[in-house]
Amino acid sequence: TEMAERNKKMLLELLKRPDNSRCADCGAPDPDWASYKLGVFVCLTCSGIHRSLSSRVKSIKLDFWEDELVEFMKSNGNASARALYEKAVPAYYYRPQENDCVVLREQWIRAKYERTEFTGETKYPPLSYTTGMLWKKGKENTQFLKRKFVLSEREFTLTYYNKENESKGPKAVIPIKDLNATFQPEKIGHPHGLQITYQADDHTRNLYVYHESPEEIVTWYNAIRAARYAYLKTAYPTGSDEELIPKITRNYIKEGYMEKTGPSQKEPFKKRWFILDSQNRKLFYFKGQLDAEELGVIFIGTANKGYSVKECVPKHSRGNRWKCGVMVGTPERQFVFMCEQEREQREWLDALRQVLSRPMAPQDYTSKKLVSSNIALCIYMTLL
Repeated sequence: TEMAERNKKMLLELLKRPDNSRCADCGAPDPDWASYKLGVFVCLTCSGIHRSLSSRVKSIKLDFWEDELVEFMKSNGNASARALYEKAVPAYYYRPQENDCVVLREQWIRAKYERTEFTGETKYPPLSYTTGMLWKKGKENTQFLKRKFVLSEREFTLTYYNKENESKGPKAVIPIKDLNATFQPEKIGHPHGLQITYQADDHTRNLYVYHESPEEIVTWYNAIRAARYAYLKTAYPTGSDEELIPKITRNYIKEGYMEKTGPSQKEPFKKRWFILDSQNRKLFYFKGQLDAEELGVIFIGTANKGYSVKECVPKHSRGNRWKCGVMVGTPERQFVFMCEQEREQREWLDALRQVLSRPMAPQDYTSKKLVSSNIALCIYMTLL
């Protein structure tokens, strides 16, 4: 037991080193597990993934550590593992964070240690052209059907076909220019569910897809990121990787149901699914959470441009079952939304204020113009 205590103390000292103080795989703070096969310190969630790959893991605080294992951890650690296993990670390749979904974290761990894709010995698969089948949800119904997708980095397009017979031509040719991909397993109801969003005419279109193979769907995701990165390099030739990488793909800052009323705030409230896209400063609303197209969009500017966000108690509302109000003021009008719980209300207020407090970038003004030209359409849409 004296040895056990001494070894535990030594391991806890090792964890104080900056590189070991975060999970080797997802960056979560204070990892208290370790793979003594790879010599890395990991968090509880990532340790579970390592265990499923038959990598030997132990808890630093709860398990007994032999002297030689402690020595092994001492001579290895997260920094030296990173130097070996992450030597050649492409700039566009997505490195999962602690809150990312299981499929992204598991495939990152497998790609690194099991398939050794980033040691620099084998070139990471060249992704100039990716083609394959994905299950895609129908626009009007909930059925998922197999569709052929083709991603071309040369053309900067993602194309999909509705039928096996391609002679009829593609169903859609999507420019990479304004495409986003984000994992949405809960929403789509599949652990590998991916939402692809793009601009079509004056609308935002959503495609919901998945692949049975976790490796395939993550390869698709990183292939889309590779094409996006290549596009951004041509669009912003002087942009550094620090500037471009956050623009490749993004998760939405907040999503969920709120009830919405019309411009005069006397119209009955209707439940809508909202998505706040912080990067584009847009709050979209949809009839349902798996809709292909939005009903409307609200641009969120800055306070000095006449935009505001505050909690509110609506005066003469009717039909609202929910009581926690959020008011978004724009130069054109005020929007009133109702949240089911105070926690939701607080999260929406925080997320909207985050966008509001960020200064506008040059491209935001273009984005605002597009929204304004759609306002007339939106006013018509609010009647729906």
